[in-house]
Amino acid sequence: MRVLIADKFEQSGRDGLEAAGCEVSYEPDAKDESLVEAIKDKQPDVLVVRSTKVTEGALDAGALKLVVRAGAGYNTIDVAAASKRGIYVSNCPGKNSIAVAELAFALILALDRRVADNVIALRRGEWNKKEFSKARGLYGRTLGLIGTGQIGQEVIKRAHAFGMPVVAWSRSLTPERAAELNVERKSDPLDVARAADIISVHLALKPETRGMIGADFFAAMRDGAYFINTARGELVNEADLAEALRTGRIAGAALDVFKEEPPEAGNPLLGLPNVLPWPHIAGITTQSVERMTVMCVDDILAVLKGERALHPVNEPAQPRR
Repeated sequence: MRVLIADKFEQSGRDGLEAAGCEVSYEPDAKDESLVEAIKDKQPDVLVVRSTKVTEGALDAGALKLVVRAGAGYNTIDVAAASKRGIYVSNCPGKNSIAVAELAFALILALDRRVADNVIALRRGEWNKKEFSKARGLYGRTLGLIGTGQIGQEVIKRAHAFGMPVVAWSRSLTPERAAELNVERKSDPLDVARAADIISVHLALKPETRGMIGADFFAAMRDGAYFINTARGELVNEADLAEALRTGRIAGAALDVFKEEPPEAGNPLLGLPNVLPWPHIAGITTQSVERMTVMCVDDILAVLKGERALHPVNEPAQPRR
């Protein structure tokens, strides 16, 4: 089996695939047209990517059986086009949940304690204890979650450790499950916005969630509230968020994700002093990458044995053999 890895991938994973008899081509910089050319040239059975976009043109360039996303989200892969061509798409659900939850809390703390501003000022020689001692602190403040999947549940654990009550909404959150998680279930996202001092978003990007957080949501948020997004930039109307921040409707935002990545220089969010931007690395730690690498290899080896992919996100009507 030929495997093309078109993104950064751990050496341990490449070694494991080669030990299993796979012919591995490692081209971590392949993207766009160079990815299409690499698929034409190598004719792989399996394509492994992390952030590299997999378009219909790339899927047409060879006879792929499987595309593996070394991460949880798969919106960078044209899944519909893959399904039409009998190509499985699989991902690595849950393996970066702890990493994302950790960064979500790091961003909450960074906003509240103005970590970046404090460091920059002190490096300029400014000793400004009066200004930077105005943090409100997290204890007793209400955290609102939009989405309570594996990442959201890891965030809940950390919120409770900080002494924060949690209100939450997701389509799948039942009253019974809310009680198990020790959170207050809200009937819709706007109710979460009204009840929370800090909002953290943990939804998957789907047609029904694209752009769902906009002007109405930000208008409902409490005065002085913070907004955290470590999920997907396309969930949020960025113009509405920028307006809410510019006018002081909400106090600050920390964003690991943007609608266009990297964001264009003219993106209004980048120029606002109350925005803490981050380069979409919430799920990336040494621990999480190693866990995702193992899952990717397991998926590939299952296909090598003629079995179904272990973690598919689609079900092709006629999978390629």
